[in-house]
Amino acid sequence: MMMAMANHHAPPQVPDPLDGIAETLDRAAGTAMAQATHGLSPVTVAQAYSDWALHLATAPGKQLQLASKAVRKVARLGDYVARRLTDPDAAPAIEPLPQDRRFSDPAWRKPPFNLLAQAFLLNQQWWHAATTGIAGVSKHHEDVVAFSTRQLLDTAAPTNFLATNPVLQKKIVKTGGKCLLDGARHWAKDVELMMRGEPPVGTEAFPVGEAVAVTPGKVVYRNDLIELIQYSPTTDKVRPEPVLIVPAWIMKYYILDLSPQNSLIRWLVGEGYTVFCISWHNPVNKDRNLDMEDYRRMGPMAALDAIGAITGATRVHGVGYCLGGTLLAIAAAAMARDGDERLASVTLFAAQTEFSEPGELGLFIDEAQLNMLENMMWSRGYLDGSQMGGAFQILRSNDLVWSRLLNTYLMGEREPMSDLMAWNADATRMPYAMHSQYLRRLFLGDDLAEGHYKVDGRTISLSALRLPLFVVGTERDHVAPWRSVHKIHLLTNTETTFVLTRGGHNAGIVSEPGHNRRYYHILTRSEGAPDFDPEEWLARAPQRTGSWWIAWGEWLAARSGEPVPPPPMGAPERGYAPLCDAPGRYVLER
Repeated sequence: MMMAMANHHAPPQVPDPLDGIAETLDRAAGTAMAQATHGLSPVTVAQAYSDWALHLATAPGKQLQLASKAVRKVARLGDYVARRLTDPDAAPAIEPLPQDRRFSDPAWRKPPFNLLAQAFLLNQQWWHAATTGIAGVSKHHEDVVAFSTRQLLDTAAPTNFLATNPVLQKKIVKTGGKCLLDGARHWAKDVELMMRGEPPVGTEAFPVGEAVAVTPGKVVYRNDLIELIQYSPTTDKVRPEPVLIVPAWIMKYYILDLSPQNSLIRWLVGEGYTVFCISWHNPVNKDRNLDMEDYRRMGPMAALDAIGAITGATRVHGVGYCLGGTLLAIAAAAMARDGDERLASVTLFAAQTEFSEPGELGLFIDEAQLNMLENMMWSRGYLDGSQMGGAFQILRSNDLVWSRLLNTYLMGEREPMSDLMAWNADATRMPYAMHSQYLRRLFLGDDLAEGHYKVDGRTISLSALRLPLFVVGTERDHVAPWRSVHKIHLLTNTETTFVLTRGGHNAGIVSEPGHNRRYYHILTRSEGAPDFDPEEWLARAPQRTGSWWIAWGEWLAARSGEPVPPPPMGAPERGYAPLCDAPGRYVLER
């Protein structure tokens, strides 16, 4: 009997035929919801507001405090009105935040518009108090509620309406209403271009390869994911260590090669370096399964192989921007683990390696929101660049949404297109597998910092790095907040030079020499020396005027060998024949 029982095997489990149907239905429903909400998860918002409302309802002390604040703010407004009756120059009851320029025009200081502006700012301040500091509410939910409430308030700002905006009223009177007609024409044109999937008005003045991305060079290597551009030397001799630039694939590489006067690549070539830059393929549906390991292997690792074969160099300066910097850090950590010493240094531009405090971008990252994004990507196989661009615009809605609507469609004033704006409109896509991994493993799980990130099945750690680091953060970065970027000090003990520069995620990096009012803070931590938290670092780091590019050039030169004759452009005999002129083919993909 026992043998019979031992020889008895349970029947193989038959897959439930409804499993696939159920997943397809769930994905389809999620995709439809994502399209309706432009990718914002209503579940995340509902959870956040429920958490906030329930805890506020059980906090009588907070309720009493908010009631008291409301009474005081009404009194402040009344006091301002009384003082204003006798003194036209009376101090306002509240000043806008430094970054809020909506009420900067003198017309907002005249009645009744001054009263509207003051009432709005006081109301906005009260709602900030109402949505923050409530015991028991999770930090993520508090951030979501505060942010969402601020967005709702901004839609009702007096600057957005004809009846309550004195600047707009003056413009209408001055132009005899023509500004409204011009704005209507701008709106119709923009809608037409959007429906056709064409770039915005003015981008035609910046064709890629003609007005931007014009630094001479050759594509010397191409695979299914990258083209590697080698730039032509402009100096008689070059440093023996080439520079490899790994840009983010969320953007076209030529953010670093805009117009000739503000091209970092052109400047770097002029400083006597052999520069290589990756240009990423713009994914389509068939690329849906490309993952982070594909990007590492087919990106910087393939580029390093090509650079070694072409130049004969054994050491390369690695440079990574944004998401490309994160990938370069991962590649460098894996190389350090495996004893691969081809990197002479690593430079990171606005790139995070620790994601526990990703700033306002973290508002869009939790399980519900990632499920929504995955549903959006499921049917297409990629996340469209316009969807990512919309999220970034929401983070700066006053500057990028409401002010644009007001100036363009009501005042009839279309902002002149610039090279940076044209580049920003040249959106890219991100494949399903890679983007899901990136958000889950790095943003949500913080695997790289927590010691859980694996390459080739084995864990990597930034603590293995022994090469010098040059890390740049920008003051007003909504994508990679500088305090988050600064946390690389906690993950490695190697020599680290950290720079905090004026500007945002893009303008702070494209910071060429010669501009007035440019400044940056810089401080080097020696290998093994103790670190400072961001605030203490800022207090200790000396401020310099000018472009941080100069300091970076000096830093690179100090870690490079004596100049030698330039290497050839490509190496046909080693399988790296020049394929075409820069900027190549991939950057033109739409």
